[in-house]
Amino acid sequence: MRRIAIVGAGQAGLQLGFGLLQAGCEVTLYAERSAEQVLAGRVPATSFMFDRALSYERELGLNFWDGEVAWGEGVHLDFSPAPRQRLLQVEGRFAVHGQAIDQRLKFARWMPEFARRGGRLVVRAAGLDDLEELAASHDLVCVAAGKGDLAQLFERDPRRSAYSAPQRNLALVTVRGLAPWTDIPFHPVKFTFTATDGEIFWVPFHDKTVGPCYSILFENRIGKGMDRFGRAATGEEMLAIARQVLAEFAPWEVPHFAPVELTDPLAWSTGAVSPVVRRPVGRLQSGRLVMGIGDAVVLNDPIAGQGSNCASKGVHLLTARIAEREGPFDAAWMEAVFAEHWERDARWITAFSNLFLEPIGPAAQEILLAASRVPALADEFFEAFNNPQDLWPWIEDPKGARRHIAERTGRPWIATAASARFAVLRGKLAQALRRGAPAVG
Repeated sequence: MRRIAIVGAGQAGLQLGFGLLQAGCEVTLYAERSAEQVLAGRVPATSFMFDRALSYERELGLNFWDGEVAWGEGVHLDFSPAPRQRLLQVEGRFAVHGQAIDQRLKFARWMPEFARRGGRLVVRAAGLDDLEELAASHDLVCVAAGKGDLAQLFERDPRRSAYSAPQRNLALVTVRGLAPWTDIPFHPVKFTFTATDGEIFWVPFHDKTVGPCYSILFENRIGKGMDRFGRAATGEEMLAIARQVLAEFAPWEVPHFAPVELTDPLAWSTGAVSPVVRRPVGRLQSGRLVMGIGDAVVLNDPIAGQGSNCASKGVHLLTARIAEREGPFDAAWMEAVFAEHWERDARWITAFSNLFLEPIGPAAQEILLAASRVPALADEFFEAFNNPQDLWPWIEDPKGARRHIAERTGRPWIATAASARFAVLRGKLAQALRRGAPAVG
């Protein structure tokens, strides 16, 4: 029986713990807060999960809310070249629906379940001295903490890290009472994009208090007009600022947002994420090794909704590689497992997230414009949130994108694009993206 220690009780740490218990390992999990403290805390994220990641939870018997959630059935995207101006609408369905469970509810339910299934749950923060003790007494130590001193054990990988600073300031509110969009023929995840100032994501959410509702994430370009949530000190101030932002940038959403209220006093948060990819091997002062997982090694801005999905895919692979390993969990093995995760999923997830942070390239412009006219292309594009690698290579190559569109539509690209309105849309879109290009640093 292999002895494994995990530090961090979020998506990566908990899912890995359950997987290793199922594989017959002896598992100790360190959680900074108790289940009761997690449940009573501030909402940390929206964390919408797509079908592949959800399938890994179902394999472990962790899908406790499948019969209760309001599923996200697809995406409706509004693109505005300037405030108050809708230029483009794209609407597509997921092949299989996704869900967002309040992580306060999810992890507070998973933690006692982990102990019930035979795992050892230790509720206290683990420091570097604890890692030394754990590395001396366990076959493998995995660190799932994406922030703070422990994350600094893992060296930034400059070849894979496009940024050195946050690209958006974030603001999140979870609300009940949102008036539905009766003109959208399914229960949507909704994107509201402005070329100049940022993005708004409206996500079907299962809240710890009220159940089905919506969580709304404002991705605010730093220093631009939407970037004003940092001065909020209460949930009511957050809602007031959100109403101002919607009135100024997307007034068609004001009637939907007008009746909302927070699901609880802590159902809001602000912050920023500096996207980074780190090396998976951490070396302690003694020379012993620990392995980074989840956000500790691949941390993306939440703009493409990939955080928990990436963590889930990574630890599903790691569970299998630990279970089959007969030799020591040395640095070469850690590097090899991470390289496999990177090539299989993480590199595409990172590139996909960056695609939303950066100016939309010519190939993506062609795809979105065609998708606004061809529902099958829209379905395919939004389904790629489940597996972003399905978009490559044509999402980066305009000629390849046109060939792909022709294959999917069964007609030459020129026939798909041949209309005066389409040409006007293309020109306006290109102009808007030039005007609203964010800084990359």
